[in-house]
Amino acid sequence: MPPEWHPHSGTLLCWPVNRKTWPGMRINNVERVYIELIQALYKHETVHLLVHDESIRRRVTEKLKKANLPENAVTYHLHPSDDMWARDFGPVYVKNELGGVAVTDWIYNAWGGKYPPFNNDNKIPGYLASAFNQMTFTPELILEGGSIDTNGKGVMLTTESVLLNPNRNPDYTKAQIEEHLKEYLGQQQVIWLKDGLAGDDTDGHIDDLSRFVSENVIITALADDPNDVNYKTLQHNYKILKAAENPSGGKFEIIPIPMPRNKINGTTVDGSKYVPASYANFYIANGLVLLPLYDERYDDQVRELFCQLFPDRDVTGIDCTDLVWGQGGIHCVTQQMYY
Repeated sequence: MPPEWHPHSGTLLCWPVNRKTWPGMRINNVERVYIELIQALYKHETVHLLVHDESIRRRVTEKLKKANLPENAVTYHLHPSDDMWARDFGPVYVKNELGGVAVTDWIYNAWGGKYPPFNNDNKIPGYLASAFNQMTFTPELILEGGSIDTNGKGVMLTTESVLLNPNRNPDYTKAQIEEHLKEYLGQQQVIWLKDGLAGDDTDGHIDDLSRFVSENVIITALADDPNDVNYKTLQHNYKILKAAENPSGGKFEIIPIPMPRNKINGTTVDGSKYVPASYANFYIANGLVLLPLYDERYDDQVRELFCQLFPDRDVTGIDCTDLVWGQGGIHCVTQQMYY
């Protein structure tokens, strides 16, 4: 599995249509975020946009026109979808030493069956593999793309709260799950963190916690306030990362990043008073880093850090207050593609 910073062929997005996730005017708010994502992405790489049907395609075309974006800013794919979390249900690509590309098509069950139906989303990797005439591997294991992160050199980050959760693969042991990650994604080592953020309905995806930014450098979210709902969880994960060694026996460089404001007025659709707002939910594209912004206390500080971490890429901040209300961020709605 290539690391996210390796050159992509394109980026996959899925236009939001689920009114349970986005009731009332919230659908309009999240569509504005999508237009900003497309505006930033299309100059750097092809944007492949899944649209539920022809009426949604027309709606998107009109919105692109109003934003003064060219109609060819996206490549449309008409395929029914249940929701928009392309990271989690999208194909996970692998490459071989000769540059050949294949799709790994894992089972998707909407984070433990929380949000049925999800059958349309589960079919999307197969559809894309067929569209691009790509070899497909089908591990008989439930796995979401947001639950794993790799440095491209055989080291993977994940969390026990997700992959060992009985709502995913109750008949598999930790060792068996780890073997699947090694066999199908070419990993040598798996670093298991513990729990995820409050308000994260995925049960604790790694892309809200800790991410590789280069082969031996990991950024990780930390809360300053001991009374913060996530303080103990993030400290525990930080200790695991500090103790971890790479395959050569060396230590990783661990760079803490602050936790933005995560308590909201009212509750989300599933009744949570917290959202999984995290600067770790960034996306690395060709020549670009899309950085979620949430909190004026920290936004500029984190943007400056990312400019230092990615000096050869434009760092574009996007206000994700509306997006994270649906309990996801920029990384959750994007998936790098190879073809």
